[in-house]
Amino acid sequence: MTGNPQKPWLVLAGLAVGVGVTNGFARFAYGLMLPAMKAELGWNYAQAGWLNTANAAGYVIGAILTMMLIRTVRPTHLFAFGLVTTTIALLATGLVTALWWQTTWRALAGVFAAMSFSTAGALAAQLFRDDPRRNALAIAILFGCGGGLGIVLSGAALPILLGVFGNAAWPWGWVLIGSTSLAVLPLGLWTATQLHTPRGADIPSPPLPLRRMIPELCGYAGFGLGYIVYLTFLSAWMTEQAAGPYFIALIWVLLGSCIVVSPYLWRPVLARFASGVPLTLILVGIALGSALPVIVPGNGMLIVSATIFGLCVFMPPGAITSFSRQNLPPESWGSAISFFTVVFAVAQTIGPYGAGLIGDAFGNIGVSLLAAAGILILGAVLALMQRPLER
Repeated sequence: MTGNPQKPWLVLAGLAVGVGVTNGFARFAYGLMLPAMKAELGWNYAQAGWLNTANAAGYVIGAILTMMLIRTVRPTHLFAFGLVTTTIALLATGLVTALWWQTTWRALAGVFAAMSFSTAGALAAQLFRDDPRRNALAIAILFGCGGGLGIVLSGAALPILLGVFGNAAWPWGWVLIGSTSLAVLPLGLWTATQLHTPRGADIPSPPLPLRRMIPELCGYAGFGLGYIVYLTFLSAWMTEQAAGPYFIALIWVLLGSCIVVSPYLWRPVLARFASGVPLTLILVGIALGSALPVIVPGNGMLIVSATIFGLCVFMPPGAITSFSRQNLPPESWGSAISFFTVVFAVAQTIGPYGAGLIGDAFGNIGVSLLAAAGILILGAVLALMQRPLER
């Protein structure tokens, strides 16, 4: 990028809108509609997890495409294209109930969302380049506020919609979030016109020191494997515990609200450490939030769980973006974040379906939440081994 834009905070808001659509809506709203779709269509847990696995598989393809295209296509163009096509995919998902249609559009939503999400982090890293504290805050706000607001809106609307109109109303849930994405699309597209980033091929980019980044990469893979289980099956697990739609909505709104404020909690940590410490601390928090409601059942512990989980879950992308910014030259940021995203996406693909199989085997999806917590702790241990890189 040649200089900072004139309205950097408004530009950041546009980038955050993109994260809200590609993460808050395209990836996580499914967890809110899963109980209704599972009951209405007669699925088991493995089948229910399959749709998020299809979405994650699409995300792998999108992440790899982004890593290839970023050499010849400007990141702003990839961001805008991903935002428009993800919106179309969300609207299309609600039009036909057949499993093949759902699988197709969940996978395509993953492909398109990865393009926008991968480039959003690299674009935010370019803001406030001469002010490390504000740069760290911008990166944290991007992932926290963007995805958090998407989850707040989804959590406030979808459980109530299904509670009032019944499980058969789930297709309207997709139409609703697709329409909301369409309404915020102009701000995201305006952002792409305000940033002037060169193509990767226009600037020399040294090879990434991947061997020295292995602990951080392994920690991020652990995040991809573990976090998605909670967000995929939380509503289904709460429904099994006889939670009503209004309490489910409360938990998701609380979860999303904590995601929104999480950047302010983690900003000092991201700015201070160039090592794997931020990712380690974040993963421990996500693991604790995943395990608590199973270990200590009850509505009160669900509130504590959602609070801890929400304060941590959207910060790993901020941690690896900050790690890349502090340890690599600017011309490597885009390729580094894209590579991290591919590693994350591959790991994320296994999580939902594997968790569904475990839930079917034990007849209790809570066992899957505990398994996910164990994987997250392992990722935290590995990330702790990451040391700052010498440029």
